[in-house]
Amino acid sequence: MRLGVVFPQTEIGSDPIAARDYAQAAESLGYDHLLAFDHVLGANAESRPGWSGAYSHTDSFLEPFVLFAHLAALTERLELVAGVIILPQRQTTLVAKQTATLDVLSGGRLRLGVGIGWNTVEYEALGQNFNNRGLRSEEQVEVLRRLWTQELVSYEGRWHKITDAGLNPLPVQRPIPVWFGGRAEPVLRRVARMGDGWFPLFRPDAEGVAMVERMKGYARDAGRDPADIGIESWVSIGDRKPEDWLADAEAWKAAGATHISINTMRAGLSSPDAHIDAIRRFKEVAGSLV
Repeated sequence: MRLGVVFPQTEIGSDPIAARDYAQAAESLGYDHLLAFDHVLGANAESRPGWSGAYSHTDSFLEPFVLFAHLAALTERLELVAGVIILPQRQTTLVAKQTATLDVLSGGRLRLGVGIGWNTVEYEALGQNFNNRGLRSEEQVEVLRRLWTQELVSYEGRWHKITDAGLNPLPVQRPIPVWFGGRAEPVLRRVARMGDGWFPLFRPDAEGVAMVERMKGYARDAGRDPADIGIESWVSIGDRKPEDWLADAEAWKAAGATHISINTMRAGLSSPDAHIDAIRRFKEVAGSLV
């Protein structure tokens, strides 16, 4: 099982040196990958009574593709993982270009996680349809894979039209791995049919393990070997003890996870150095899982 870190988006601050130090520390500690969350806009909760979103305008987010371009030049081995890009609120061909460029500049170290999101405020501001985002994301992935692997593409679908055109340069990975995030039943089926991997976003309890098994069953129904589909979840340190972190990681490994990332956000850590210390402690505890 491969170990990674969740870049502490909301707590790392806006200092590029802190971002550099964190990524280089993760690489030097032997972590395999760095995963970053995505949000373009934060809504003002005070002007929206009953707001229940996980984040607001007070939470800081570095745009993942720009962040990864920065970190690609500062690291050598660390896989850069978007976990997850809200794909349907972005132009597909532009995402294809950005990710191909990132893959080239990082030497083939990009893994693209995609999801459909929950934040209607972002969809409105970006001029995209919130209501058809699930089905549209499937066509987007099809278009991405064609653009990443073919010199010239002609495509006409429900939402996309490309006439004899292509990317240059193409990415190192052809295609770039696409992992889906989410836990809704349509997501499980989407992962099973067309995903290289899955971010399941729940705990490895009995209900969670049952969802993993359902996804594997859908994969077999689609003529795929479930072993070909990666699974990555996150262990949050919170205010818990190291043995609790390890128990979660071991439960995910038993459930079939191929990757685990440690999430240090919302754990009361006061500085970038404190986040680095936390991932150092997790590596000491969980190194036996590799």
